[in-house]
Amino acid sequence: MANRRYRGSSAEERRAHRREQFLGAAIRVYGEQGYRNATVKAVCEAAGLTERYFYESFSNSEELLVASFQAVMRVLLAELEKASAEASGGPVERARAMLGAYYEALQRSPQSARVFLVEISGVSPAVDQALEASLRALGELLARTLDPDGKCRAAGEPLLRAGVVGGVIHIALSWIASGYSQPIPEVVDAAVRLCLVLRG
Repeated sequence: MANRRYRGSSAEERRAHRREQFLGAAIRVYGEQGYRNATVKAVCEAAGLTERYFYESFSNSEELLVASFQAVMRVLLAELEKASAEASGGPVERARAMLGAYYEALQRSPQSARVFLVEISGVSPAVDQALEASLRALGELLARTLDPDGKCRAAGEPLLRAGVVGGVIHIALSWIASGYSQPIPEVVDAAVRLCLVLRG
């Protein structure tokens, strides 16, 4: 019975689809209202699903916040890697392309940017752990891009990578707070100069 198909979809496929609906709804709702102001009911209404289905996929709002954040980060990191891989030139040019893709994504998707930059911070130890893992991944990607041969000692220093990523994010926060007043190339140039620390 559990595997019975309905309109061509299995129960497992329908659950996976509902989960994706909740993730998309959470990004919209948290981006518009803020995580702390959003309710499970609001997310369910945005997803067009009932609370029964919410608790089928998530035990609470915090778990949904982590899952939606991780979904945003998976897409973002894939975009950044693609931008770096497709760029011509050396490591600095590839880093510039990657950072350009990063800031363009934040401007293009302000709701996702709010989840990524603002709503994720300070909710709970579990959420902070997810944030830290994503920042490490971004730092490692930057270091690999700027030091593809692994010859720069600075690029291998986790604390330095963490500081650089923190700076890249603070540039984003200042830029967003200004209403995206500076053109993206100017923002990218500031971030590239910061990231060059990883080349020693």
